[in-house]
Amino acid sequence: MKLPRVTLVSLLTDSIALKHLRVAGFRHAVVAAEYAYDLAKERNVCTDLATKAALLHDIGHTSWEKHGKWDFESYDYFDIHPIKGAERAHELLTLKGEHLGKAREIALAILFHSGSSPINTNLKLTPLQELVMEADDIDELDDGEHHNIEISLEDALDRLEILDNKVARHLDDCNKECWDCRKGQV
Repeated sequence: MKLPRVTLVSLLTDSIALKHLRVAGFRHAVVAAEYAYDLAKERNVCTDLATKAALLHDIGHTSWEKHGKWDFESYDYFDIHPIKGAERAHELLTLKGEHLGKAREIALAILFHSGSSPINTNLKLTPLQELVMEADDIDELDDGEHHNIEISLEDALDRLEILDNKVARHLDDCNKECWDCRKGQV
């Protein structure tokens, strides 16, 4: 019996994601997921894994404000959001019923998504990990300003519903017989 696919909308509407993605900005999360979808199709990487990892890539963010302004220097030097994010995303995905292999791959893509992170030094990233890093970087603005451009939760959910439909159609056409796609779920 196949389990229903965990959707992007179901992830964003969870209290864990709502709490933590709000800090990094819903717009940035959605835009990164949209870029990840396009890159995944282009590179023959699973669109389901790519969009989920890109949506959740900043779920580990905390506020780095000092005197009401973003303290980019401290953030850049001391931040561990990829580590916190990988853990939070894995917990969220497994609670939602995601395949454990998919949850692991998504969490690892989140762990390695930040090029400024010291944990990325001298590592050979997988295509999914490279893709998530690139989807994040495409939307990046100086001094973290991409996190400050806001859209409403309703707009974010509307865009994710469209993206969920694209991913579902792409998975229906997928010829892979692995857990990367929903055809391999038990």
